[in-house]
Amino acid sequence: MVSVQSLVKRFGEIVAVNDISFDVPRGRIFGLLGPNGAGKSTTINMIVGVVTPDSGTIRIDNGKDASYPSVRRKLGNAPQALALYDDLTAEENLQFFGRLYGLHGKRLAERVSWALELSGLTDRCMDRTATYSGGMKRRLNLACALVHDPPLVLLDEPTVGVDPQSRNLIFERIEGLRTAGYTIVYTTHYMEEAQRLCDTVAIVDYGKILDIGSVEELIGRHGDSSVVEAEVENPERLGPEFAGMMTGNQLRLETHQPLEEIARLTGQGIHFRTLHVRRPDLESVFLKLTGRRIRD
Repeated sequence: MVSVQSLVKRFGEIVAVNDISFDVPRGRIFGLLGPNGAGKSTTINMIVGVVTPDSGTIRIDNGKDASYPSVRRKLGNAPQALALYDDLTAEENLQFFGRLYGLHGKRLAERVSWALELSGLTDRCMDRTATYSGGMKRRLNLACALVHDPPLVLLDEPTVGVDPQSRNLIFERIEGLRTAGYTIVYTTHYMEEAQRLCDTVAIVDYGKILDIGSVEELIGRHGDSSVVEAEVENPERLGPEFAGMMTGNQLRLETHQPLEEIARLTGQGIHFRTLHVRRPDLESVFLKLTGRRIRD
């Protein structure tokens, strides 16, 4: 659905996007995960045609880029900076954006009704957007990107500043869009969002992709060992070959095969009072690749 090859964008001396390449198959969610200033929004803006690349190519669906009106009609964009009119109601915002894409009459009414239901704003659809909470505005921003039923949706930090209820609704709607066959490019700096939603994740920093793959693949390549922590009833049964650490009755063991190690210890007659397995996750991979230094 989307192919980005060797994309470069400079702003003066700053290289915002530095030779980025990736492909997004139809019906999948592709995540750009990176800290603020990593080049995620610039990449999105080049895909939608707002920013012109210095070099590289973007191919969407039929092999063309967003400079073609026929391609732009296939794109839905929910930018990080809210693209809403505060003096209009939710319904009027949706009608306005729908008309921009050529919708009218019964089809426009159907799509506006669908988008209001999707965003959970049907009951507030006649209220001015200026009266909405941050979460409601984010949900309307998403609805406006979808009102014309585009097959490709670009979501740039779609949950910034929203409450947990709105965030959960947005997650559920995005998962439903994938099930319905939409293709989504999703930028975020929240690990749990990328881990929950994205089929493929590209970790981006300083304008470059550091690695790309499924969450499981990234953890497999860059994750540290799992840590087994337990309180043992009978530590005297641990043999001299035990590779972990014991402090009194407290066991700590680093291993790439935690379940196998637990089964082996149980087979030796070890009894656990408490047991906890700490596995590597996407956050640990992200920090390993991008570093722990505070940027702001």
